[in-house]
Amino acid sequence: MKKLVILAAAAVFALAGQAVAQEKVRIATEGAYAPWNYKDSAGNLVGFELDLAKDLCKRMSAECTVVEQAWDGIIPALQAGKYDAIMAGMSITAKRKKVISFSRAYAATPAKFVVLKSSPNASFKTMESDIDLAEVSDAEKASVSELVAKFKGKKIGVQVATTHENFLNEYLGKDVTILTYKTQEQLDLDLQAGRVDAALASMSYWAPLLKGDKGKDMVAVGPNLTGGPFGAGVGVGIRQADGKLVDMFSKAINESIADGTVKKLAIMHFGFDASVKK
Repeated sequence: MKKLVILAAAAVFALAGQAVAQEKVRIATEGAYAPWNYKDSAGNLVGFELDLAKDLCKRMSAECTVVEQAWDGIIPALQAGKYDAIMAGMSITAKRKKVISFSRAYAATPAKFVVLKSSPNASFKTMESDIDLAEVSDAEKASVSELVAKFKGKKIGVQVATTHENFLNEYLGKDVTILTYKTQEQLDLDLQAGRVDAALASMSYWAPLLKGDKGKDMVAVGPNLTGGPFGAGVGVGIRQADGKLVDMFSKAINESIADGTVKKLAIMHFGFDASVKK
């Protein structure tokens, strides 16, 4: 009888373990924003967030699948139930938090303008090299004015529906022509062809690109921009009704940051530590 009880208990625990292991989570990514997420030569989705997703799913004992989704429809498709979470270099902003929830942040990098080395603005710098738009000092305000004056009348390219587009609309919209693109790769091609005077994106995107052949004719200029319209770091986007999943991801991210995994992956993909410490 004791043996039967023990065997029955073991079976219950085994089934419970299987239930945890079989938790299914569908994660969407864009697949066009290297090194966060992109496709390799074989067409496979790869990048920092793909590697991080594997780590987080293991910590959550979840069976995860990753699906490709165009950026301009990524939030509506989440709300429609096409998938359960978004890991696509998505910044946590007040505007987005009105329609979806976020896990805690796992990475944060400044935004930066890039121009061709042949541009008259190729050596442009502002008085302040770092500008936090959450709390702008007088010196930072002066540097923002320098930035606006330098690009006045120019064509600035940016990926559509991003925090970078929000910044341009808020701070330079009256002084420049803003051209939006579905993918960062399309923007890069227009910058190389001289169809835009400058492009704005995350330094985590620019850093590896500028070191390679694709960025050999480009240079980063102006200040590092953070805060304000750029949000509070990058996190996992989740439906507001899925509070349990938010907690699961946040717990896994805390663990991944604590043991240095996020830092290791960031250095491997970006060339610097982009992990969030708090």
